[in-house]
Amino acid sequence: MAAKTLQGLNRLLHGLIRRKPIDRIEDDTGEPTGLSRTLGLWQLTAIGIGGIIGAGIFSLAGAVANEKAGPAVLISFLVAGIASAAAALSYAEFAGLIPRAGSAYTYGYVVLGEFAAWFIGWDLLLEYTAIVAVVAIGISGYFNDLLGFMDVELPLWMVGAPGTEPEGVASGSYKVNLFAALLCLLIAYVLNLGMKSAARFETALVYLKVGIVLLVIVVGVFKINTANYSPFFPFGWGGAFTGAATVFFAVFGYDAMSTAAEESHDARRHMPKAIVYSLVVSMVLYVLACLVLTGMVDYRDINPNAAFSSAFDSVGMQTVGLIIAVGAILGILTVLFTFMMGAARVWFSMSRDGLLPGWFAKTHPTRKVPTRITWILGAGSALIAGFLPIGEAAELTNIGILLAFIVVCIAVIVLRYRRPDLPREFRTPLMPVVPAVGVVFSIWLITFLETQTWLRFAIWFAIGLVIYFFYSRRHSLLATAPPERDEPPH
Repeated sequence: MAAKTLQGLNRLLHGLIRRKPIDRIEDDTGEPTGLSRTLGLWQLTAIGIGGIIGAGIFSLAGAVANEKAGPAVLISFLVAGIASAAAALSYAEFAGLIPRAGSAYTYGYVVLGEFAAWFIGWDLLLEYTAIVAVVAIGISGYFNDLLGFMDVELPLWMVGAPGTEPEGVASGSYKVNLFAALLCLLIAYVLNLGMKSAARFETALVYLKVGIVLLVIVVGVFKINTANYSPFFPFGWGGAFTGAATVFFAVFGYDAMSTAAEESHDARRHMPKAIVYSLVVSMVLYVLACLVLTGMVDYRDINPNAAFSSAFDSVGMQTVGLIIAVGAILGILTVLFTFMMGAARVWFSMSRDGLLPGWFAKTHPTRKVPTRITWILGAGSALIAGFLPIGEAAELTNIGILLAFIVVCIAVIVLRYRRPDLPREFRTPLMPVVPAVGVVFSIWLITFLETQTWLRFAIWFAIGLVIYFFYSRRHSLLATAPPERDEPPH
């Protein structure tokens, strides 16, 4: 009896740590469930920039400057950028080595085993979907403000989620955030047009967004009053570092972009470059925009909700402010695109590997995109955006991204020492210091998360455990395939 129990435990443990063979990582990307390779280097870079630059620059920068860091918001973004770069360099090495859909999920499967991969993949499904909903709610707020500027009033029942009525509006007046919900469905529709068409839509909006940020910088630099930079650290260094923890969530997006590896031409070369380029371009724009914002307006007078448009209003440039407000609404759409695409590719990869039903892994016969998954994600994010306040929806995010960063940074160290012979298009520098910095910083940021965030995560994880042990463990392709080595014999 004891021997059978021990055998059962051994089989269970073997199942949890079985790894996808890295030497055959591209063998199961065949056409029946394959994706279409249509993305070039600059389209990938645009998708990365689209995921990074969003509400972070149009609203978060102003809120952090006003409430936490003052002009030192510049330092906040630099610190967050350095920390994010540690993870980005780890992602870049994996992207060149394992050009597969799924990103952190796939990297974890190859290096740390099936259960670690399931854990991070299941978590990212919730995180990415919630990010789409949160950003949609944020855009809805901008849209309502813009309508107010034009003296247009919408019926109260479609303005916001239940329980979000401001002072002066009767409780129960709000029924659904209709604009946010429809926005999620619109992005699902665009993604289902096919990656080539969707990427054109994304790239056009990224050009528009970058143009708006450059407009802010080029026009705003002539309105800088250097006296506004003093004091530079009104909240001390502690305020700058607290601000870094806040804006960190505005300096990732390349992770979701890396899920599109199987839709990229020459992904081994292009993916690492796109990850690095997108982060560098975004950080330069963040820093310059922060310098302009805190130079134009005293940090105490910055509008936390619409910082740049109100800053130009305050210096008598209302037309520029209006252009920025409209551009912000359109530009932030790219964040929805990047993260819904990321969620769909993670789900697609898990289904193709047998961890979720293979029905989901079916792609459109001509468009070569996972339409079933994308519509489900569009509907799920629409429900969250339509019926949850932004605060509650935001609490579903954050932790998954940080856990993904930890998994990827640890995995890149493990694989470098386990398989130093593998050909790498990009090598993370200063190994293992750089990925170790990514791990430490991610753990530090996790300590800032609230109890409610951990509770929601625990519930989602518990649901995932049930699915894994009652379905995924037995249906995994590795469970029925003959055992293979992912390491050369010694």
